[in-house]
Amino acid sequence: MQDLMKFAPYLLMFVVLYFFMIRPQQKRVKNEKEFESGLKVGDKIITKSGIHAKIVELAETSAIIETMSGKLKIERSAISMEMSAALNKKA
Repeated sequence: MQDLMKFAPYLLMFVVLYFFMIRPQQKRVKNEKEFESGLKVGDKIITKSGIHAKIVELAETSAIIETMSGKLKIERSAISMEMSAALNKKA
């Protein structure tokens, strides 16, 4: 019983670390993957670097977007979920 009490603080620290750091990160990654898979041609997006564009073509891991100055090929992971959601909420 006393051996168990020695490890109780470490166990408690792990539980707190899991619920406040690891689990929210896993949830965020899951939401980003769902966002990337839900993209479709014609969606207005903002990249993580701040480029405003419209999706013209989609491939498995990349997208071709159209900006005011032309077309660009980017990775789907370069599209910002938060900024694109805010853009589409305003429109």
